[in-house]
Amino acid sequence: MNYKKTICLLGSTGSIGTQALAVVDEHPGRFDVDLLAAGSNVDLLARQALKYKPRVVVLGKREGLSELAHLLRNTGIKVVGGEELEEEIRFSKAEIVLTAMVGFAGLLPTIAAIESGKNIALANKETLVVAGSLITQLAQKKGVQIIPVDSEHSAIYQCLVGEGGQVVEKIMLTASGGPFRGKDQAFLSTVTPQMALKHPNWIMGAKITIDSASLMNKGLEVIEAYWLFGVSASSIEVLVHPQSIIHSMVQFGDGSIKAQLGLPDMKLPIHYALHYPERMTNAFPRFDFLRYPTLSFESPDIKTFRNLALAFEALEKGGNMPCILNAANEVAVAKFLEGKIGFTEMSNLIERCMENIPYLAEPSLEALLETDRETRQLAGQTKH
Repeated sequence: MNYKKTICLLGSTGSIGTQALAVVDEHPGRFDVDLLAAGSNVDLLARQALKYKPRVVVLGKREGLSELAHLLRNTGIKVVGGEELEEEIRFSKAEIVLTAMVGFAGLLPTIAAIESGKNIALANKETLVVAGSLITQLAQKKGVQIIPVDSEHSAIYQCLVGEGGQVVEKIMLTASGGPFRGKDQAFLSTVTPQMALKHPNWIMGAKITIDSASLMNKGLEVIEAYWLFGVSASSIEVLVHPQSIIHSMVQFGDGSIKAQLGLPDMKLPIHYALHYPERMTNAFPRFDFLRYPTLSFESPDIKTFRNLALAFEALEKGGNMPCILNAANEVAVAKFLEGKIGFTEMSNLIERCMENIPYLAEPSLEALLETDRETRQLAGQTKH
C-alpha cells in the first residue's frame, strides 16, 4: 500500500502535533497535510504552514489571526479562526484526522471528523471520557475507525490485532507512577507546579504532565479503554511500571498475556496510527533489553493519589459523571499551574463537583455541553 495519505492535524504546535510532523518528515512523499490547527502559537504555526503547505490553517486565538495572515500572505494558504474549524474539517478530503487538541476542546472537532466519514487517530482522550457512548455509536454508524495514539491504548490495540473475537479477560494499563511515586500526602501537600512538571520518563505538554503526576491521566485512560475496547470496568487493571517500557498488556481467556514494548517515545504510537494498517519501518531509536535488565511492577496507591479512585468511581456511575470529572480536573489543573490551589487540593475540587453537579444517566450531546459549562462554573468558584 504505497498511496499518499491526506491528513488533518488538530493541535499541531503541541507536543503530540510536533512529533506527528516529525513522523511525516520520516516518510517524505507519504503524507499530504491538508489542515493544521493550533491554539495560540502563531510563529510556530506559520513556520509549519510554510514547510508543509496545507490548504488551510486554523488558529483558535482570534487576536493572532491578523499576524498569522500577514506571515502567510501570498502563499495561497487559507487562514481562519477557531470557530470555522469544524466546517473546515467537514470540507477536507483527508482520510485521517489526528486529534491532538488538549482537553474538552477536542470533542466537537472530533465529532465533525467522524460525521464526515474520516478515520480518527485519537490523541485527545477527553473526547471518549466525556462522550464515549455518543462517539463510539457515531463511529460505528459512519464506519469510521478510531485508532488510539495514547501509548497505552496503542499498545492494547496492537495486542488485539489478529485476535478476532477472542475473549479478553483483562486489560493491564501500565503507569509510570509519575514523579511522586511512593510519596505520601504530607509530601504531596508541598508540591509546586515546577516539581510536578518534571516527569521521569516522558516529555509532554503541561496539562497531561500534571495529570500524570496526580494519576488523573491514568484514570482518564481507564475510561478511554472502557469505550475503545468494550470491556467491563472490573476487567481493567492499572499497574505501576516505573520503567515505562511495557506500554500495556492484554490477558486473554486462556490465560495468555500479550504485551507491547518499546522506548518511551510518543512518535512510535503516532507512527503506528498514521500508517495503520501498515507497520512501516523508521529510523527511530531501538529498545535494548540489556540496558533494561529489570522491569518492575506495583499496585497504584489510590488512597494517596485519589484522582485514580475518582475516575473509577465516575466510570462506574456512568452518564455525565465522567464529563463532570474531566471538566473539574481541567479547571483544577489550571488553578494548580497558576498557583491558586495546592497539589492535593485538586482532588478535593474534583470530588466536590462530582457531588454537586446534577447527575444524568443518559445525557445528549447538548446535555454534556451544559454539564461541562456548569462544572467549570462551579469549579471556578471553588477554593479547594
